Amino acid sequence: MENKSERIKISNEGQVIISEELLKASGWEIRQELIAINMGDGILLKPKKPFAETTLNDVAGCLKYQGAPKSLKDMNDAIRQGIEESWHSGS
Repeated sequence: MENKSERIKISNEGQVIISEELLKASGWEIRQELIAINMGDGILLKPKKPFAETTLNDVAGCLKYQGAPKSLKDMNDAIRQGIEESWHSGS
């Protein structure tokens, strides 16, 4: 998308009107929530994502195993069993 500037005014209520052309170019929709980021010399508007950004470390805790730790032999046996079951079922 090419950079395009456009003059706009802030209303008495602090609202900004963005042209339909600019909305379409950005992929934004009417009533979409945006995040305003103070960049020091201006304000950057970005679409609000439906979910907060997460990292593997943020969600890895929800994968905790409840029980006695499994050994490498236990894990290999489970993998072997899964392969054998898959093989015998014809999958």
